[in-house]
Amino acid sequence: MQMQVAVLPLARLTKRRETWLIDRKSTHSRAETPNPETDGREVLVEAGHRCAIPTCRQTPVEIAHIVPWEQIREHGFDNLIALCPTCHARYDRGEIDRKAMLQYKANLSVLNGRYGDLEQRVLRLFAEQANAHQIWLPGGFDILLMNLLKDGFLTDTGQNSGVILAGVPSAKLYGLTGGGREFIKRWLSAQELE
Repeated sequence: MQMQVAVLPLARLTKRRETWLIDRKSTHSRAETPNPETDGREVLVEAGHRCAIPTCRQTPVEIAHIVPWEQIREHGFDNLIALCPTCHARYDRGEIDRKAMLQYKANLSVLNGRYGDLEQRVLRLFAEQANAHQIWLPGGFDILLMNLLKDGFLTDTGQNSGVILAGVPSAKLYGLTGGGREFIKRWLSAQELE
């Protein structure tokens, strides 16, 4: 599967880093001096260059202020989040509340700090396929799933493909636990992740 490259027409740094264009509304669209510590890149990387709302994950994305610029006049990392234009507009209209947005931001930190890329992809797969409870993955991947296994969100069912290469099964079946399903449910509904 080929990765799609996000184009950020509304939230980008200029080549000379002189201005940072934020948002698309006249109330926000002004040239502003970038914060050298938070130039937008960190915010995009945090969300994987996709919308930070886990039920969306669309591209392209914009950098949005959680607390409006007019209220705090700063671009702190903790107050910035990557949103697709649709979710950004919904947030601006009040269809997504600030409490949920703050929790989406906090949950990104939990996910990125605790789980690796493969683990996050497994969680997303189970989030997108609510009826799925098992997944086949190549053998030898336990190290890449270590935190999901350790936290009790995923379990090794003991089943494998039957084909053993150099002492490692070519594929293993992993199961999502009840705790894993509950974790995904909290994540998708903007509840605190533990």
